[in-house]
Amino acid sequence: MAAEKFKMSQERYDKLKEELHYMETVRQKEVAEQLKEARSFGDLSENSEYDEAKIEQGKLYSKIEEIKNLLENAEIVEGTVVQKGVVGLGSRVVVRDLEDKSETEFQLVGSQEANPMEGRLSEESPIGRGLLGHKKNETITIEAPGGVVKFKILSVESD
Repeated sequence: MAAEKFKMSQERYDKLKEELHYMETVRQKEVAEQLKEARSFGDLSENSEYDEAKIEQGKLYSKIEEIKNLLENAEIVEGTVVQKGVVGLGSRVVVRDLEDKSETEFQLVGSQEANPMEGRLSEESPIGRGLLGHKKNETITIEAPGGVVKFKILSVESD
């Protein structure tokens, strides 16, 4: 069975590599020092500092493995815009909600970079999927978890 691919920009990939390097060097040494110090307190059966350090070590190793998996299965998606003016991964899109007339700007990104609070939507989200392949001045209807929304696409910019 093929491993799941994680779509991300080169920028996100590079940040994950930096984070992994930090965890495997600096952070691992810090946790090892915590363990060493906690062991020096004596009886490990009643040593809460040792227990906490072991838990921290487990979290660190788990996070390292998670990042390694993301990097090994990363699919860099820069420049995947089908054509100029068409919404694709990396596009910045300004839409008008046809119900309340509000305007919102989104950037379509891979699932690993999504942050709705910053307007970065995954292309796998309902709104992201609904926008893909559409152009400026098109009106689209999207089934979202909060109900049906209608947008008019006001602009599409691709990096």
